[in-house]
Amino acid sequence: MIALASLLTNESITSASESSVAKDRAHQPHFVPRVKRVIWLFMHGGPSHVDLFDPKPELIRHAGKPLPESFGSVMTRRKVAENPLLAPIKDFRPRGESGLSISDFLPEIANHADELCVIRSMHGDSVNHPQSVYQMNTGNILMGRPSVGSWVSYGLGTENRDLPAFVVLPDPAGGVKGGPPAWGSGYLPANYQGVTMRSGPQPILHLRPEPQISTRQQRATLDLVQQLNRHHAVARDNDDELTARIRAYELAYRMQSAAPELVDLADETIETQSLYGLDQKETRDFGQRCLLARRMIERGVRFVQVYSGDTNGWDAHNDVQKNHTQMCRATDKPVAALLTDLKRRGLWDDTLVIWGGEFGRMPISEQGSGRDHNPWGYSIWLAGGGVKPGMAYGATDDVGLRAADKPVHVRNFHATLLHLLGLDSQALSYFHNGLNERLIGPTDDVEVVHDILA
Repeated sequence: MIALASLLTNESITSASESSVAKDRAHQPHFVPRVKRVIWLFMHGGPSHVDLFDPKPELIRHAGKPLPESFGSVMTRRKVAENPLLAPIKDFRPRGESGLSISDFLPEIANHADELCVIRSMHGDSVNHPQSVYQMNTGNILMGRPSVGSWVSYGLGTENRDLPAFVVLPDPAGGVKGGPPAWGSGYLPANYQGVTMRSGPQPILHLRPEPQISTRQQRATLDLVQQLNRHHAVARDNDDELTARIRAYELAYRMQSAAPELVDLADETIETQSLYGLDQKETRDFGQRCLLARRMIERGVRFVQVYSGDTNGWDAHNDVQKNHTQMCRATDKPVAALLTDLKRRGLWDDTLVIWGGEFGRMPISEQGSGRDHNPWGYSIWLAGGGVKPGMAYGATDDVGLRAADKPVHVRNFHATLLHLLGLDSQALSYFHNGLNERLIGPTDDVEVVHDILA
Protein backbone atom coordinates (compact mmCIF):
# COMPACT_ATOMS: atom_id res chain seq x y z
CA MET A 1 0.00 0.00 0.00
CA ILE A 2 2.87 2.37 0.78
CA ALA A 3 4.45 1.67 -2.61
CA LEU A 4 1.11 2.21 -4.37
CA ALA A 5 0.56 5.46 -2.51
CA SER A 6 3.99 6.64 -3.63
CA LEU A 7 3.20 5.82 -7.26
CA LEU A 8 -0.18 7.55 -7.15
CA THR A 9 1.34 10.58 -5.46
CA ASN A 10 4.02 10.80 -8.11
CA GLU A 11 1.44 10.57 -10.91
CA SER A 12 -0.56 13.38 -9.32
CA ILE A 13 2.50 15.58 -9.01
CA THR A 14 3.60 14.83 -12.56
CA SER A 15 0.18 15.80 -13.94
CA ALA A 16 0.31 19.10 -12.09
CA SER A 17 3.77 20.03 -13.28
CA GLU A 18 3.16 19.11 -16.90
CA SER A 19 0.51 21.78 -17.24
CA SER A 20 3.40 24.17 -17.95
CA VAL A 21 5.82 21.75 -19.61
CA ALA A 22 4.59 20.62 -23.01
CA LYS A 23 3.44 17.08 -22.28
CA ASP A 24 3.38 15.96 -25.91
CA ARG A 25 7.02 16.88 -26.42
CA ALA A 26 8.81 16.46 -23.10
CA HIS A 27 10.65 13.16 -22.69
CA GLN A 28 10.34 12.37 -26.41
CA PRO A 29 13.22 12.64 -28.92
CA HIS A 30 12.51 14.49 -32.13
CA PHE A 31 14.04 11.71 -34.24
CA VAL A 32 15.81 8.39 -33.77
CA PRO A 33 18.79 9.06 -31.45
CA ARG A 34 22.29 7.77 -32.11
CA VAL A 35 23.05 7.63 -28.37
CA LYS A 36 20.90 7.43 -25.24
CA ARG A 37 23.18 8.88 -22.60
CA VAL A 38 26.23 11.11 -22.03
CA ILE A 39 29.27 11.05 -19.75
CA TRP A 40 31.00 14.44 -19.85
CA LEU A 41 34.51 14.46 -18.40
CA PHE A 42 35.01 18.17 -17.69
CA MET A 43 38.68 19.16 -17.32
CA HIS A 44 38.17 22.35 -15.34
CA GLY A 45 40.77 25.09 -15.71
CA GLY A 46 41.66 24.76 -19.38
CA PRO A 47 43.89 21.88 -20.54
CA SER A 48 46.54 22.89 -23.05
CA HIS A 49 45.58 21.63 -26.51
CA VAL A 50 49.05 22.38 -27.91
CA ASP A 51 50.52 20.09 -25.26
CA LEU A 52 47.95 17.28 -25.49
CA PHE A 53 45.97 16.84 -28.74
CA ASP A 54 47.07 19.51 -31.25
CA PRO A 55 50.68 19.02 -32.48
CA LYS A 56 52.27 22.14 -33.96
CA PRO A 57 55.67 21.74 -35.68
CA GLU A 58 55.74 25.49 -36.37
CA LEU A 59 55.39 26.19 -32.66
CA ILE A 60 58.53 24.13 -32.10
CA ARG A 61 60.34 25.98 -34.90
CA HIS A 62 59.45 29.43 -33.57
CA ALA A 63 59.80 28.61 -29.85
CA GLY A 64 61.61 31.34 -27.94
CA LYS A 65 60.70 33.96 -30.54
CA PRO A 66 57.86 36.52 -30.45
CA LEU A 67 54.61 35.69 -32.17
CA PRO A 68 55.02 36.71 -35.84
CA GLU A 69 53.18 39.91 -36.75
CA SER A 70 51.24 38.00 -39.41
CA PHE A 71 49.07 36.52 -36.63
CA GLY A 72 47.75 39.97 -35.74
CA SER A 73 46.83 41.31 -32.31
CA VAL A 74 46.00 38.87 -29.53
CA MET A 75 43.38 39.33 -26.84
CA THR A 76 44.60 37.74 -23.63
CA ARG A 77 43.49 37.85 -20.02
CA ARG A 78 46.98 38.85 -18.92
CA LYS A 79 49.58 40.90 -20.78
CA VAL A 80 51.45 38.04 -22.41
CA ALA A 81 51.12 38.93 -26.11
CA GLU A 82 54.72 40.16 -26.26
CA ASN A 83 56.13 37.06 -24.57
CA PRO A 84 58.02 34.43 -26.59
CA LEU A 85 56.31 31.33 -27.93
CA LEU A 86 56.60 28.16 -25.84
CA ALA A 87 57.18 24.79 -27.53
CA PRO A 88 55.04 21.76 -26.61
CA ILE A 89 56.25 20.38 -23.30
CA LYS A 90 56.23 16.72 -24.37
CA ASP A 91 56.51 14.91 -27.67
CA PHE A 92 53.54 14.00 -29.85
CA ARG A 93 53.43 10.60 -31.54
CA PRO A 94 51.09 9.00 -34.09
CA ARG A 95 48.95 6.44 -32.29
CA GLY A 96 47.12 3.32 -33.35
CA GLU A 97 46.12 2.43 -36.88
CA SER A 98 44.60 5.87 -37.40
CA GLY A 99 47.90 7.65 -36.72
CA LEU A 100 46.11 10.25 -34.58
CA SER A 101 48.78 12.32 -32.81
CA ILE A 102 48.54 12.44 -29.02
CA SER A 103 51.07 13.74 -26.52
CA ASP A 104 53.18 11.60 -24.19
CA PHE A 105 51.33 13.34 -21.35
CA LEU A 106 48.46 10.84 -21.95
CA PRO A 107 49.88 7.37 -22.68
CA GLU A 108 46.76 5.48 -21.53
CA ILE A 109 44.28 7.58 -23.51
CA ALA A 110 46.71 7.35 -26.45
CA ASN A 111 46.07 3.59 -26.50
CA HIS A 112 42.47 4.46 -27.43
CA ALA A 113 43.40 6.80 -30.29
CA ASP A 114 41.45 4.72 -32.80
CA GLU A 115 38.28 5.33 -30.76
CA LEU A 116 38.59 9.12 -30.40
CA CYS A 117 37.09 11.90 -32.49
CA VAL A 118 39.19 14.99 -31.70
CA ILE A 119 37.74 18.39 -32.57
CA ARG A 120 40.80 20.65 -32.88
CA SER A 121 38.95 23.81 -33.89
CA MET A 122 36.70 24.58 -30.92
CA HIS A 123 36.29 28.24 -29.98
CA GLY A 124 34.29 30.39 -27.57
CA ASP A 125 33.81 34.00 -26.56
CA SER A 126 35.49 34.74 -23.22
CA VAL A 127 39.04 34.57 -21.82
CA ASN A 128 37.75 34.27 -18.23
CA HIS A 129 37.03 31.03 -16.39
CA PRO A 130 33.49 31.66 -15.05
CA GLN A 131 32.13 33.00 -18.32
CA SER A 132 33.73 30.20 -20.34
CA VAL A 133 32.53 27.56 -17.87
CA TYR A 134 29.01 28.97 -18.24
CA GLN A 135 29.26 29.07 -22.04
CA MET A 136 30.50 25.50 -22.31
CA ASN A 137 27.81 24.32 -19.91
CA THR A 138 24.87 26.58 -20.76
CA GLY A 139 25.61 28.16 -24.15
CA ASN A 140 25.95 31.67 -22.73
CA ILE A 141 28.77 33.51 -20.97
CA LEU A 142 26.28 34.87 -18.39
CA MET A 143 24.92 32.82 -15.51
CA GLY A 144 21.26 31.99 -15.11
CA ARG A 145 20.62 29.86 -18.18
CA PRO A 146 19.88 26.11 -18.13
CA SER A 147 22.84 23.77 -18.43
CA VAL A 148 23.19 21.22 -21.21
CA GLY A 149 22.35 18.43 -18.77
CA SER A 150 19.17 20.26 -17.73
CA TRP A 151 18.10 20.65 -21.37
CA VAL A 152 18.72 16.95 -21.97
CA SER A 153 16.82 16.06 -18.81
CA TYR A 154 13.95 18.32 -19.90
CA GLY A 155 13.92 16.86 -23.41
CA LEU A 156 14.38 13.18 -22.63
CA GLY A 157 13.85 12.56 -18.92
CA THR A 158 15.38 9.67 -17.02
CA GLU A 159 15.25 5.94 -17.63
CA ASN A 160 15.10 5.24 -13.89
CA ARG A 161 12.46 6.99 -11.77
CA ASP A 162 14.47 6.27 -8.61
CA LEU A 163 17.46 8.29 -9.80
CA PRO A 164 17.87 11.78 -11.29
CA ALA A 165 18.24 12.23 -15.03
CA PHE A 166 21.23 14.57 -14.56
CA VAL A 167 23.98 13.91 -12.02
CA VAL A 168 27.15 15.91 -11.34
CA LEU A 169 30.27 14.50 -9.65
CA PRO A 170 32.35 17.56 -8.68
CA ASP A 171 35.99 17.43 -7.70
CA PRO A 172 36.09 16.98 -3.91
CA ALA A 173 39.10 19.30 -3.74
CA GLY A 174 36.87 22.28 -4.58
CA GLY A 175 34.21 23.68 -6.87
CA VAL A 176 34.42 25.14 -10.35
CA LYS A 177 34.93 28.81 -11.04
CA GLY A 178 31.43 30.14 -11.47
CA GLY A 179 29.95 27.62 -9.07
CA PRO A 180 26.78 25.50 -9.23
CA PRO A 181 25.04 27.64 -11.91
CA ALA A 182 27.23 25.61 -14.30
CA TRP A 183 24.83 22.71 -13.76
CA GLY A 184 21.76 24.69 -12.76
CA SER A 185 18.37 24.59 -14.45
CA GLY A 186 18.12 28.34 -15.04
CA TYR A 187 14.59 29.22 -16.10
CA LEU A 188 13.62 25.56 -16.59
CA PRO A 189 11.67 23.98 -13.72
CA ALA A 190 14.00 23.29 -10.81
CA ASN A 191 13.65 19.50 -11.00
CA TYR A 192 15.83 19.55 -14.15
CA GLN A 193 18.95 20.90 -12.40
CA GLY A 194 21.97 18.66 -11.87
CA VAL A 195 22.01 16.63 -8.66
CA THR A 196 25.47 16.60 -7.09
CA MET A 197 26.70 13.30 -5.68
CA ARG A 198 29.83 12.19 -3.91
CA SER A 199 31.56 8.87 -3.61
CA GLY A 200 31.40 7.01 -0.31
CA PRO A 201 28.49 5.79 1.84
CA GLN A 202 26.66 9.16 1.75
CA PRO A 203 26.32 10.21 -1.90
CA ILE A 204 24.03 13.08 -0.89
CA LEU A 205 24.18 14.74 2.50
CA HIS A 206 21.16 14.21 4.75
CA LEU A 207 19.76 11.58 2.39
CA ARG A 208 19.45 8.89 5.06
CA PRO A 209 16.78 9.34 7.78
CA GLU A 210 17.74 9.40 11.43
CA PRO A 211 18.06 5.83 12.80
CA GLN A 212 15.21 6.32 15.27
CA ILE A 213 12.79 7.13 12.41
CA SER A 214 11.15 4.05 10.93
CA THR A 215 10.32 3.73 7.23
CA ARG A 216 6.62 3.76 8.08
CA GLN A 217 6.96 6.96 10.11
CA GLN A 218 8.96 8.64 7.39
CA ARG A 219 6.46 7.64 4.70
CA ALA A 220 3.54 8.92 6.77
CA THR A 221 5.31 12.23 7.38
CA LEU A 222 6.15 12.63 3.71
CA ASP A 223 2.58 11.82 2.65
CA LEU A 224 1.24 14.51 4.97
CA VAL A 225 3.78 17.05 3.76
CA GLN A 226 3.02 16.22 0.14
CA GLN A 227 -0.72 16.49 0.71
CA LEU A 228 -0.27 19.98 2.18
CA ASN A 229 2.18 20.92 -0.57
CA ARG A 230 -0.22 19.90 -3.35
CA HIS A 231 -3.03 21.86 -1.73
CA HIS A 232 -0.66 24.82 -1.53
CA ALA A 233 0.41 24.38 -5.18
CA VAL A 234 -3.12 24.22 -6.58
CA ALA A 235 -3.93 27.54 -4.93
CA ARG A 236 -0.91 29.04 -6.72
CA ASP A 237 -1.66 27.82 -10.23
CA ASN A 238 0.75 24.88 -9.90
CA ASP A 239 3.85 27.07 -9.70
CA ASP A 240 6.76 25.29 -11.43
CA GLU A 241 9.31 25.89 -8.70
CA LEU A 242 6.95 24.71 -5.98
CA THR A 243 5.97 21.66 -8.00
CA ALA A 244 9.64 20.87 -8.55
CA ARG A 245 10.19 20.92 -4.79
CA ILE A 246 7.28 18.55 -4.29
CA ARG A 247 8.72 16.14 -6.84
CA ALA A 248 12.15 16.46 -5.20
CA TYR A 249 10.71 15.13 -1.92
CA GLU A 250 9.50 12.00 -3.66
CA LEU A 251 12.74 11.53 -5.60
CA ALA A 252 14.78 11.90 -2.41
CA TYR A 253 12.62 9.28 -0.70
CA ARG A 254 13.11 6.81 -3.55
CA MET A 255 16.84 7.57 -3.72
CA GLN A 256 17.25 6.44 -0.12
CA SER A 257 17.10 2.88 -1.40
CA ALA A 258 18.64 3.35 -4.87
CA ALA A 259 21.56 5.71 -4.22
CA PRO A 260 23.41 3.74 -1.49
CA GLU A 261 23.52 0.67 -3.75
CA LEU A 262 24.63 2.83 -6.65
CA VAL A 263 27.70 4.19 -4.88
CA ASP A 264 28.69 0.92 -3.21
CA LEU A 265 31.66 -0.27 -5.26
CA ALA A 266 32.10 -3.46 -3.23
CA ASP A 267 30.32 -5.52 -5.89
CA GLU A 268 32.89 -4.47 -8.52
CA THR A 269 35.65 -7.00 -9.15
CA ILE A 270 39.19 -6.38 -7.97
CA GLU A 271 40.21 -6.35 -11.64
CA THR A 272 37.71 -3.57 -12.43
CA GLN A 273 38.75 -1.50 -9.43
CA SER A 274 42.39 -1.86 -10.44
CA LEU A 275 41.55 -0.97 -14.05
CA TYR A 276 40.21 2.40 -12.89
CA GLY A 277 43.20 2.94 -10.61
CA LEU A 278 41.36 2.62 -7.30
CA ASP A 279 44.41 0.85 -5.90
CA GLN A 280 46.69 3.84 -6.56
CA LYS A 281 46.70 7.07 -4.58
CA GLU A 282 47.09 9.38 -7.60
CA THR A 283 44.18 7.88 -9.57
CA ARG A 284 41.85 6.69 -6.80
CA ASP A 285 39.60 9.74 -6.59
CA PHE A 286 38.98 10.37 -10.28
CA GLY A 287 38.88 6.61 -10.89
CA GLN A 288 36.08 6.21 -8.35
CA ARG A 289 34.06 8.94 -10.00
CA CYS A 290 34.58 7.53 -13.51
CA LEU A 291 33.45 4.14 -12.22
CA LEU A 292 30.43 5.75 -10.56
CA ALA A 293 29.58 7.44 -13.87
CA ARG A 294 29.55 4.05 -15.59
CA ARG A 295 27.34 2.60 -12.83
CA MET A 296 24.95 5.54 -13.14
CA ILE A 297 24.37 5.27 -16.86
CA GLU A 298 23.96 1.51 -16.44
CA ARG A 299 21.08 2.25 -14.07
CA GLY A 300 19.35 4.77 -16.31
CA VAL A 301 20.88 8.14 -15.48
CA ARG A 302 20.77 10.13 -18.70
CA PHE A 303 23.56 12.70 -18.28
CA VAL A 304 26.59 12.53 -15.97
CA GLN A 305 29.27 15.19 -15.58
CA VAL A 306 32.54 14.29 -13.88
CA TYR A 307 34.76 17.25 -12.99
CA SER A 308 38.55 17.10 -12.79
CA GLY A 309 40.16 20.06 -11.09
CA ASP A 310 39.29 22.34 -8.19
CA THR A 311 39.20 26.12 -8.55
CA ASN A 312 42.65 25.91 -10.13
CA GLY A 313 42.65 22.51 -11.80
CA TRP A 314 44.27 22.56 -15.25
CA ASP A 315 44.96 26.32 -15.03
CA ALA A 316 48.71 26.16 -15.81
CA HIS A 317 49.74 29.82 -15.67
CA ASN A 318 53.27 29.35 -14.39
CA ASP A 319 54.36 25.74 -15.04
CA VAL A 320 52.61 23.61 -17.65
CA GLN A 321 54.87 20.63 -17.05
CA LYS A 322 54.22 20.47 -13.31
CA ASN A 323 50.49 21.18 -13.59
CA HIS A 324 49.72 18.86 -16.51
CA THR A 325 51.91 16.07 -15.16
CA GLN A 326 49.82 16.08 -12.00
CA MET A 327 46.44 16.42 -13.72
CA CYS A 328 47.20 13.86 -16.44
CA ARG A 329 48.55 11.36 -13.93
CA ALA A 330 45.30 11.62 -11.95
CA THR A 331 42.95 11.27 -14.94
CA ASP A 332 44.67 9.42 -17.79
CA LYS A 333 44.28 5.88 -16.47
CA PRO A 334 40.68 6.30 -15.20
CA VAL A 335 39.53 7.83 -18.51
CA ALA A 336 41.11 5.00 -20.51
CA ALA A 337 39.52 2.51 -18.10
CA LEU A 338 36.10 4.06 -18.65
CA LEU A 339 36.41 3.64 -22.41
CA THR A 340 37.51 0.01 -22.00
CA ASP A 341 34.74 -0.73 -19.51
CA LEU A 342 31.97 0.80 -21.63
CA LYS A 343 33.01 -1.43 -24.51
CA ARG A 344 33.17 -4.67 -22.60
CA ARG A 345 29.86 -4.05 -20.82
CA GLY A 346 27.94 -3.39 -24.03
CA LEU A 347 27.42 0.32 -23.32
CA TRP A 348 29.69 1.76 -26.00
CA ASP A 349 27.31 2.04 -28.94
CA ASP A 350 24.64 4.09 -27.17
CA THR A 351 26.84 6.17 -24.84
CA LEU A 352 28.67 9.38 -25.77
CA VAL A 353 31.82 10.33 -23.85
CA ILE A 354 33.05 13.94 -23.95
CA TRP A 355 36.49 15.10 -22.75
CA GLY A 356 37.44 18.76 -22.56
CA GLY A 357 37.58 21.98 -20.55
CA GLU A 358 36.17 25.48 -20.84
CA PHE A 359 39.01 26.57 -23.18
CA GLY A 360 42.63 25.79 -24.11
CA ARG A 361 45.91 27.60 -23.53
CA MET A 362 48.02 30.11 -25.42
CA PRO A 363 51.04 29.09 -27.52
CA ILE A 364 52.66 32.18 -26.00
CA SER A 365 54.53 31.65 -22.74
CA GLU A 366 53.57 33.11 -19.39
CA GLN A 367 56.00 33.45 -16.47
CA GLY A 368 58.52 31.52 -18.52
CA SER A 369 57.00 28.03 -18.46
CA GLY A 370 53.24 28.62 -18.20
CA ARG A 371 50.43 29.51 -20.60
CA ASP A 372 47.48 31.93 -20.39
CA HIS A 373 43.85 31.16 -21.29
CA ASN A 374 42.90 30.61 -24.94
CA PRO A 375 39.23 30.41 -25.98
CA TRP A 376 39.99 31.27 -29.61
CA GLY A 377 41.13 27.79 -30.61
CA TYR A 378 41.33 24.58 -28.58
CA SER A 379 40.58 20.84 -28.58
CA ILE A 380 38.01 18.51 -27.13
CA TRP A 381 37.31 14.89 -28.01
CA LEU A 382 34.28 12.65 -28.28
CA ALA A 383 34.09 8.87 -28.17
CA GLY A 384 31.44 6.17 -28.21
CA GLY A 385 28.26 5.87 -30.18
CA GLY A 386 27.42 8.12 -33.08
CA VAL A 387 30.81 9.67 -33.85
CA LYS A 388 33.56 8.71 -36.28
CA PRO A 389 36.53 7.12 -34.48
CA GLY A 390 40.22 7.70 -34.99
CA MET A 391 39.98 11.13 -36.57
CA ALA A 392 40.81 14.80 -36.04
CA TYR A 393 38.34 17.41 -37.25
CA GLY A 394 39.26 21.01 -38.03
CA ALA A 395 42.50 22.75 -37.14
CA THR A 396 43.96 25.76 -35.42
CA ASP A 397 46.52 27.97 -37.16
CA ASP A 398 50.21 27.07 -37.39
CA VAL A 399 50.95 27.80 -33.73
CA GLY A 400 47.60 26.79 -32.18
CA LEU A 401 46.36 30.29 -31.45
CA ARG A 402 43.01 30.45 -33.28
CA ALA A 403 40.59 28.05 -34.92
CA ALA A 404 41.41 28.29 -38.62
CA ASP A 405 40.01 25.33 -40.55
CA LYS A 406 36.40 24.19 -40.01
CA PRO A 407 35.92 26.20 -36.81
CA VAL A 408 33.37 24.80 -34.33
CA HIS A 409 31.78 27.34 -32.03
CA VAL A 410 30.37 26.15 -28.70
CA ARG A 411 26.84 26.62 -30.11
CA ASN A 412 27.57 24.20 -32.95
CA PHE A 413 29.05 21.72 -30.51
CA HIS A 414 25.88 21.89 -28.42
CA ALA A 415 23.70 21.45 -31.50
CA THR A 416 25.73 18.37 -32.44
CA LEU A 417 25.47 16.94 -28.94
CA LEU A 418 21.68 17.35 -28.94
CA HIS A 419 21.49 15.86 -32.44
CA LEU A 420 23.28 12.72 -31.28
CA LEU A 421 20.63 12.36 -28.56
CA GLY A 422 17.81 12.71 -31.07
CA LEU A 423 16.99 16.30 -30.17
CA ASP A 424 16.62 19.13 -32.70
CA SER A 425 18.44 22.14 -31.22
CA GLN A 426 16.04 24.50 -33.00
CA ALA A 427 12.94 22.70 -31.75
CA LEU A 428 14.05 22.06 -28.15
CA SER A 429 12.73 25.20 -26.48
CA TYR A 430 11.03 26.51 -23.36
CA PHE A 431 8.65 29.46 -23.24
CA HIS A 432 10.08 32.03 -20.84
CA ASN A 433 9.33 35.75 -20.49
CA GLY A 434 7.55 35.83 -23.84
CA LEU A 435 10.30 34.00 -25.74
CA ASN A 436 10.89 30.43 -26.87
CA GLU A 437 14.31 30.05 -25.28
CA ARG A 438 16.83 27.47 -26.56
CA LEU A 439 20.21 26.11 -25.53
CA ILE A 440 21.76 27.47 -28.73
CA GLY A 441 20.29 30.92 -28.16
CA PRO A 442 18.10 33.05 -30.47
CA THR A 443 20.31 32.69 -33.54
CA ASP A 444 19.45 30.42 -36.47
CA ASP A 445 23.07 30.43 -37.63
CA VAL A 446 23.88 27.11 -35.96
CA GLU A 447 24.91 23.92 -37.70
CA VAL A 448 25.32 20.33 -36.62
CA VAL A 449 28.87 19.13 -37.35
CA HIS A 450 27.75 16.29 -39.61
CA ASP A 451 31.29 15.42 -40.70
CA ILE A 452 32.07 13.86 -37.34
CA LEU A 453 28.92 11.72 -37.21
CA ALA A 454 29.30 8.01 -37.90
